[in-house]
Amino acid sequence: MARSVAFWNIIAGHYSRQPIADEAGYQHKLALTQQHLRSDMRVLEFGCGTGSTALIHAPHVAHIDAIDYSRKMIAIAKAKAQAANVGNITFEVSTIEQWPEARGQYDVILGLSILHLLEDKSAVLAKVRRLIKPDGLFISSSACLAGMSGVAKFLLPIGGALRLLPKLDIFSAAELTADIARAGFVIDHLWQPAPDKAAFVMARAV
Repeated sequence: MARSVAFWNIIAGHYSRQPIADEAGYQHKLALTQQHLRSDMRVLEFGCGTGSTALIHAPHVAHIDAIDYSRKMIAIAKAKAQAANVGNITFEVSTIEQWPEARGQYDVILGLSILHLLEDKSAVLAKVRRLIKPDGLFISSSACLAGMSGVAKFLLPIGGALRLLPKLDIFSAAELTADIARAGFVIDHLWQPAPDKAAFVMARAV
């Protein structure tokens, strides 16, 4: 984990300035999410990065706890919130594994662009289920590297093995949804515009 934290701390500034690769897809995911948000909801976002998505959703909910293990990402997120005068987000340095279960339960939990970076995805999904209310909604968007074509599919894991990149978990959308279902969720919605695109999953706790 220390290697991954160092990587994200190093690139935090560059990451925050990068344009979104698929703006239309991102906006579609935001719209799908906001259809399920209400002004009385408590939300947790883990792996929040520099806070852009949390800041967009903040006007639609009561409060968001947004966590990331990169202190530099969180510092940027806090600066963004202050500049935008957004007061209903608490940004903290933490992993989902470290996050106290006493801080739950949440109406919605977001895990965006993070599940493929986890060392133990199944344990994290079990933790998410414990933190979320019955009938609460878990929303994730995950790179499904098993669906990638070309050399990137092979080079990315090699980069992780050589300690040049964070370690990556390779799975398909079908494997991902099966793992989420095993953790105690029913899949409400799956959107993956192409096999090499991220899988956007909305899953209801049962």
